[in-house]
Amino acid sequence: MAEGGIKPAPARFDTRADIVIIGAGACGLVAGLSAAEAGAEVLILERDMRPSGSTAMSSGFIPAPATRYQAALGIEDSPDQFAADIQKKAAGGANPGITATVTSSIGPVLEWLEDRHGLEWQVLGDFLYPGHSKHRMHAVPERTGAGLMTRLMTAASDLPLATEAHVTSLFAEGQRIEGVEVNRPDGGVETIACEALILACNGYGGNRDLVSRHIPEIAGAPYHGHVGNTGDAVLWGQALGAGTRDLTAYQGHGSLANPHGVLITWALMTEGGVQVNGRGQRFANEHEGYSEHAVKVLAQPGGVAWVIFDDRLDRFAQDFPDYMTADEMGAIRRGSASEIAEQTGLPADSLAETLEQTRSFAVGAPDPLGRDFTGKPALGENLCAIRVTGALFHTQGGLTIDGNARVTDPNGTALPNLFAGGGAACGVSGSLAEGYLSGNGLLTAIGLGYVAGRAAARLTKGES
Repeated sequence: MAEGGIKPAPARFDTRADIVIIGAGACGLVAGLSAAEAGAEVLILERDMRPSGSTAMSSGFIPAPATRYQAALGIEDSPDQFAADIQKKAAGGANPGITATVTSSIGPVLEWLEDRHGLEWQVLGDFLYPGHSKHRMHAVPERTGAGLMTRLMTAASDLPLATEAHVTSLFAEGQRIEGVEVNRPDGGVETIACEALILACNGYGGNRDLVSRHIPEIAGAPYHGHVGNTGDAVLWGQALGAGTRDLTAYQGHGSLANPHGVLITWALMTEGGVQVNGRGQRFANEHEGYSEHAVKVLAQPGGVAWVIFDDRLDRFAQDFPDYMTADEMGAIRRGSASEIAEQTGLPADSLAETLEQTRSFAVGAPDPLGRDFTGKPALGENLCAIRVTGALFHTQGGLTIDGNARVTDPNGTALPNLFAGGGAACGVSGSLAEGYLSGNGLLTAIGLGYVAGRAAARLTKGES
């Protein structure tokens, strides 16, 4: 294979399309719908037998401001307020151009997906994720990433989509993409020419070498992302002379049920729950964010912690399908404090002291870890516990792009016909795990997918 998977074009291609899209997750499907509506002939290539990827593994929650769904609930929000929340979480390190693009586009895109493609949206108005100043999380009725994927696949059912189509190389003349090479499971190889290429194949979380190089602090953690996220987009882009940004950024999660491998909603923490280590002690402010909490959990004895909450939150969490799955798998222990200690092996005296302290924080005593407990009820006597670990979900850095999601070189000059979105492109989390604001992954997948599809279609028609 040529360096970086880039080859000179063959004398003849087997077939062609105006726009080839690599990846059939949320980014690729939205890009395909957007480009097709703008009059382009698209072909989506998916390496797996069935599209799912990081979208299906996610919570399926998409943050969007100033939508009609918010307005119906009396929620006042704006792209500027959303952008301010993103920058505050990222300590001012989020790319301002990409931030402006996605915060202004995502609301209209969700409404377009309903109006033109039948997706239904609900605003999650009963809790706020850390860093969001408004209730702006939108979800399909299933409230899962799998449900979101199913609905997007239905919307895109008329688009040409080839599965088990693993793109292994790009054909290019200089920086201009000429087409792609596709490997099939039976050993067959196809070449497909295109006028524009959209990289929608996520980041490099499944490439242990790249993870160890760029984010070594999470390299030993469980990876709860799609195995196909091997960094092809970044490697191809670099071989073509593209710029990269924030490759040290990622989304971790400090609440993956262990050993069950099921995501436990962080809403348990935002609504009053806590995490303790094997000594029965809290070790960090659970309201700082679930991404940065991953390494804090991994730093505890055995790399695990226990989520402790009460029966009020147990009832609340039953609206989350992943939580119910964890319950069916036996991940949730229930009982009094002494019974929880016996079931979990936590020291009873230490756990009781922690719970007593936590209840005092709810009535105004200062928490030395800096969390404000006063807005929620104190934990009750009937308790629940779930053993969790920290995990890497997906990376947030990637190829530099302009306001049309067109890949640029390190100086900001756009490459001729290459676009990127989702995890393939630089996100809006700045350079560190602390910068990840809940929903940033699907925000850039759907927002940049739409922008990339429209811009690529204009390019193939010779429009500015």
